[in-house]
Amino acid sequence: MSDAALRTTPLTAAHRAMGARMAAFAGYDMPIQYEGVLAEHRWTREHAGLFDVSHMGQCKITGADAIAQFERFVPGDYQALKAGKQKYSLLLNDQGGIIDDLMAGKPDHDGLFVVVNAGNKDEDFAFWQAKLSGDAKLTVLDDRALVAIQGPEAAEVMVAHEPVLAEFGFMESARLMLFGVDAYVSRSGYTGEDGYEISIPAKDAERIWNTLLEDARVKPVGLGARDSLRLEAGLPLHGHDIDPSTSPVDGALTFALSK
Repeated sequence: MSDAALRTTPLTAAHRAMGARMAAFAGYDMPIQYEGVLAEHRWTREHAGLFDVSHMGQCKITGADAIAQFERFVPGDYQALKAGKQKYSLLLNDQGGIIDDLMAGKPDHDGLFVVVNAGNKDEDFAFWQAKLSGDAKLTVLDDRALVAIQGPEAAEVMVAHEPVLAEFGFMESARLMLFGVDAYVSRSGYTGEDGYEISIPAKDAERIWNTLLEDARVKPVGLGARDSLRLEAGLPLHGHDIDPSTSPVDGALTFALSK
């Protein structure tokens, strides 16, 4: 794909200004590394790495039937999920193959907030548009950016900006005002480290990105180290370790199957 045909995130200009090595990933022009994959991997393990994951798909599924409809296509129990929680699950086809893996939660009282992989998001959204029925509506949040801060010092960094984040436990999420904007915040991570994921309006992304980087404990990290970190943590990548021909059992993801 030519550079002209690649999509960009709200932070692409910021990455280029910082001298990031850019490359195509899932149809986007994305930062692969800044200082180097190994240096960024180690920094995330020891301090706090900041990732642009705005290429991933964000959506809400709302309505009286939202959760029941969502559960038709995933093996997770979301009816029992408490408000303020999220969980990992799998979007499955009729044969039980993995169309995508995802995070879905209840950060507010308005249905589910769902994040899916960049390379599959158009297919995922089309799937739900075609198959959701009753009072269930898909809203694609393509006006939002997504950043993740990961590492043993991530919590201290974020609590300095919003003390309530110290009360977040693993796999908790909430909708709150953060950096002066309407944000969806969760605490999970796909690096094997403690960390937060922050969904924010696209127009505010560069300001918030730069604000976080003002902290000496935080450095930007590219997709190269994101991949090595998740590999080290034993976490699968859709399209590499799992795909539509792989069942959750084949992919060693039985923990995602609710009783």
